[in-house]
Amino acid sequence: MSRAGAGAAAGCGSTPRLETEWLILRKFTERDLGAVYTIFSDVEVNTFLPWFPVKSMAEAEAFYETRIAGRYRQAQAYCYAVCRREDDLPIGYVTVNPEDGFDLGYGLRREFWHRGLMTEAGRAVLERLQQDGIPFVTATHDVRNPRSGDVMKRLHMQYRYSYEEQWQPKDLRVTFRLYQRNLDGRHDRVYTEYWDRSAVRFVEPEV
Repeated sequence: MSRAGAGAAAGCGSTPRLETEWLILRKFTERDLGAVYTIFSDVEVNTFLPWFPVKSMAEAEAFYETRIAGRYRQAQAYCYAVCRREDDLPIGYVTVNPEDGFDLGYGLRREFWHRGLMTEAGRAVLERLQQDGIPFVTATHDVRNPRSGDVMKRLHMQYRYSYEEQWQPKDLRVTFRLYQRNLDGRHDRVYTEYWDRSAVRFVEPEV
């Protein structure tokens, strides 16, 4: 496996507003703190995510400042509030972390699951990434959460390998599957960061 390079995307944009048939994707603002609390306090929604659910508005405000507003101060800051067109209120999010293999992350309030909304939002973000010259994206999911992998497949991401990690801050031993989509035509590129640093890594024959 060859380590993927990311130099081609240096200096790309931040969080341009996007619109789809059913959704508006935009920056979070301080006016969205109530929605931030609703999304990130739900235990089931956040079971397989790399943080503990927030338990109060104060924790939601701190989460917003460090994990959301802090992203907008970076040169690359794809951090989208996923909103329904009819009310422009956040019901979920899509993020891309340029510091970690262009890692794609997403979450959605439970009452909006199984409607194809996250796939619709993800497609819009990937189209924008390609326009901005981002060479590839990766995404991982806990093997106990195959529905997240289904979203990755619908976004035409390809399974590459699985690996184990002692996941922090929850301090759990987790087996992850990594998916990748190359946006620049380099179909042989494989992001190997997790493979290289994990003592337990393997390719599952059927995923």
